Amino acid sequence: MENNQILPDELAAMAVFATVVEAGSLTLAAERLQLSKSAVSKSLAWLERKLAARLLQRTTRRQSLTEVGQVYFEHCRRMLVEAGEARQAVDRLHAEPVGVLRVSAPVSFGSQHVAPLLPELLARYPTLQIDLVLNDRLVDLAEEGFDVAVRVSDQPADLLVARTLAPIRWVICASPAYLARCGTPERPQDLARHACLTYPLLTPTGVWPFIQDGQRIAVPVQGPLRTNSSVALMAACVGGLGLTRLPTFSCGCLLTSGELVPVLQDYVVSPQTAMAVYLPNRYLLPKLWAFIEFMRERMGAGQTPYWDAWLSAKS
Repeated sequence: MENNQILPDELAAMAVFATVVEAGSLTLAAERLQLSKSAVSKSLAWLERKLAARLLQRTTRRQSLTEVGQVYFEHCRRMLVEAGEARQAVDRLHAEPVGVLRVSAPVSFGSQHVAPLLPELLARYPTLQIDLVLNDRLVDLAEEGFDVAVRVSDQPADLLVARTLAPIRWVICASPAYLARCGTPERPQDLARHACLTYPLLTPTGVWPFIQDGQRIAVPVQGPLRTNSSVALMAACVGGLGLTRLPTFSCGCLLTSGELVPVLQDYVVSPQTAMAVYLPNRYLLPKLWAFIEFMRERMGAGQTPYWDAWLSAKS
């Protein structure tokens, strides 16, 4: 165990290495760390000898990570994030969230579940202001000046720090009138004889994903309506036009009221998560921490979110 102990010199060298990678050069890293360029170079050389591995490929014009360096950098970056958050945790005990927080969120999720929570958040923190921008593209936080982005995704955030807000479930559903008229599908393959209302931006190939017998399968679907609006899909579905596939954050209230009925629940794929992502060099500033922790608190922080109350009602 003692051989694996990380000593202060190695921790300092790890911080130097991570700063060099993030800064893009020894010179810029030295400026950030307020060290000489030679001191930074010696620290990297010592670390590479300690690890018996090359971390960076350096030429006179550029530097790049080796394969080992890429893996090691991810761990060093997380270490620095944790260290920064530890320091911020102390600061937050006596710091009031203040100023403008720029937030990006998807149109549907942001309008339904971020914007409605803001009055309570701002009443709790009256010195905080929110600049909320809703769009469905992935913004560049650094280039566009956002402090945090709320994303619904099945992919981890690349080079960003992510905090889970809530699980995102998907459901195949229809109105009671449609199911009474056309029957209830028992297996994904039964959808071939049903009218399926689709969102082409999410399913451009015209298939819906399922898990059957432990295997992921793609089932072709077709029907009388294709639209880029989840509101339009829900309205048509409630009206009895056919089956549709929706995130439960959009249709949870209709599932609770019984206006829509879930089907094929044992087969539906739901790999997504609502998460708050931010740049690692922002750490958790008081205004950022206040927003993320409030959203986690109100959305369930990884447990069953409020829009999935229909799950307990059906059990």
